[in-house]
Amino acid sequence: MKNISLKIDDLVFREVEKIREGMKQPRNRYINEAIAFYNKFQRKQLLEKRLKMESELVKADSMEVLKDFDTIDDAD
Repeated sequence: MKNISLKIDDLVFREVEKIREGMKQPRNRYINEAIAFYNKFQRKQLLEKRLKMESELVKADSMEVLKDFDTIDDAD
């Protein structure tokens, strides 16, 4: 396990303390779970962005293929 030092806004810290005390959860565990949740959220955001970009790349090729099929259908 790694040790880190971080500064948290007073308002955020008070909110963390209020919530985790109600959950009867140690501060370290609460913060670790919060960071893990945020990492998962960010991974999903990055994946979504990547999929949108790749979809746009494929879209142009797909439109060309559709045009080719229309040309073939018109020739019949």
